[in-house]
Amino acid sequence: MNRPTISLLATVGALLALTGLAAVGSGDEPADAGASEAAERPAPRPVQRTALTCPRPTAAESATTWYTAYTPAGEPAGEEGQGSAELFPAPEYAPGTEGGEGGENSGGGENGEGGEDGNGEGGENGEGQRGQESQEKQADPVAPLAEPGVPVTVSTEETGAPALTGTAEQRLAPGWTVQQTTRVPSGIGRGLLGTACQTPDTGFWFAGASTAATRHDYVHVTNPDEAATVVDVELYGPDGRLEAEAGEGITVPGGSSVPVLLSTLTDEEVDDLAVEVTARTGRIGAQIEAVDDALGADWLPPADPADGPVVLPGIPADARNAQLVAYAPGEEDITFDVRLAGPAGVITPAGHETVTVLAGSLTTVDLGPLTQGETGSLVLTPAAGSGGGSVMAALRVTEGPEEQGEEGEGESGQEMAFIQATDPIEWRGTASGNTAEGVQLSLAALGGEAARVEVTVSAGSDGGRTTTQSYTVKPRTTLTVTPELPEDTEGRYALTVERLGGGPLYAARTLSEGGGEEDDSARMVTIQTIPDDRSTVTVPDTGQDLSILIE
Repeated sequence: MNRPTISLLATVGALLALTGLAAVGSGDEPADAGASEAAERPAPRPVQRTALTCPRPTAAESATTWYTAYTPAGEPAGEEGQGSAELFPAPEYAPGTEGGEGGENSGGGENGEGGEDGNGEGGENGEGQRGQESQEKQADPVAPLAEPGVPVTVSTEETGAPALTGTAEQRLAPGWTVQQTTRVPSGIGRGLLGTACQTPDTGFWFAGASTAATRHDYVHVTNPDEAATVVDVELYGPDGRLEAEAGEGITVPGGSSVPVLLSTLTDEEVDDLAVEVTARTGRIGAQIEAVDDALGADWLPPADPADGPVVLPGIPADARNAQLVAYAPGEEDITFDVRLAGPAGVITPAGHETVTVLAGSLTTVDLGPLTQGETGSLVLTPAAGSGGGSVMAALRVTEGPEEQGEEGEGESGQEMAFIQATDPIEWRGTASGNTAEGVQLSLAALGGEAARVEVTVSAGSDGGRTTTQSYTVKPRTTLTVTPELPEDTEGRYALTVERLGGGPLYAARTLSEGGGEEDDSARMVTIQTIPDDRSTVTVPDTGQDLSILIE
């Protein structure tokens, strides 16, 4: 019998590089790391495959949506070869319907209608099915990349444009990111809705959703895999878990997307909620489209569970109000010391020195005009003697004047945006889809040591050149950076933040339109935090020959 010899290390390394399921390498360590430690540490390897899902854009008829795809150039370089980075439509699926109309829990449009080409059409047994045309015909890729370091932007004004799923491989995989930005100029749901397309996972937490009468929040669940999955959506309010049986057992067929209107899952009208979305099998993408009758709309992205300090960077200088929403799913109450890190250092907000998040309960705190004219980052640190456990947190930031707008009934001059708790940039992170004006980068060094940072401004999607600028962010401060663009930059561009050394670094990008001195339209704003791009994986080196025999 032939028994081929296979290197276990090579096999494990290939699998980890393919799936990305490994410890994240920082790519660079603080300058005081010992030489012996560096010698023992295995070298990070670039990932060879990255998957993303993008939610279905808002169904507003006046909407325009831009997608900007980008992979940073330079190290770490992916596997040699051309590679690919492409997104494809994930048609909407409306269960239990006929003739394309959405079911009770699905939101194909403003009146729940299904998409075109038969998407959402009911089957003979009432389970629903995707349109035959979309199943049999492979759509053209959206925003395909040709090479690292050069962004690609496409736009659509199609009402009911589909969700997207896709992968990047080889040299285009490390750090591949796609920004989805939608502008709705007027009406309920107006605003600038921005989000970074996300890596699919088995589950997500959100803080700051609502089933209030003035809110119309949809959770968009996208299945990037071929096999169908079943998803559970659970809601948690100030008094704990809500009865929401309609959120259990929602089927999401392979390669499709399902929007679920949160207010159809419960009879309770709750101003602020935490939401947990879990796939029983496989992977999903999930984001919440939050729509407020008076405050417009934006995407509410998932919040990273935090076991230690909770950091929410990039609160705009002109924020009229910041509302903190936090949920603790564990069994212990957690008390946090509240601090704001601004350009000059850390302060304690008057009247909000501490906040206690009760176990199994949602806590909401109005922090008021927290920043007082200077961009800042909110830091929640567990107080001495407090209980422990994970916390999911987000800020709803309100901008603009309180007086009534002139463009439509029910509109105000105010706009809302969300900032979710995020992890630090261990080595590198990117925000794409930036415009020539209205871009602000917030860099927060929240340890006891300054952070050394390099910011790369890519060429534009329609031309230009790449530039870099170095910064030192003082400890316990937030530095605001307005990118300086070369004159030949045309189209949307990417900002890549690289931590060169020093203390923990957190980042966020604010994108705004309107509200300028020569523009009488109301300012619209969206904020995205910038986590580490997880472009490398670390494969342990055992120093031994671990070859195995496979029969």
